[in-house]
Amino acid sequence: MPPILDSRRLLAFATVVRVGSFTQAARELSLTQSAVSHAIRGLEDELGVTLFTRQGRAVRLTEGGRYLAERADLILKEMRTARSGVQALVRNPA
Repeated sequence: MPPILDSRRLLAFATVVRVGSFTQAARELSLTQSAVSHAIRGLEDELGVTLFTRQGRAVRLTEGGRYLAERADLILKEMRTARSGVQALVRNPA
């Protein structure tokens, strides 16, 4: 079975995509810029593709990055839904 994506790396990726900056993503996630860069690099290594092209501080999605960006928000939304659903069951058992 192929490995699944790391949720922390995926969250870092989706945040960079949304805000357009590693530095701003780091602020939003309460991480260092280095930690966000490391997460993205790890995700790229895990997938075997480059997700962003970097020119100074500017980042642009590659084709692989665009593909993942289209799915990342849906994946993270499903993870949040699963978490809140399980927590609701615990608070309100049948």
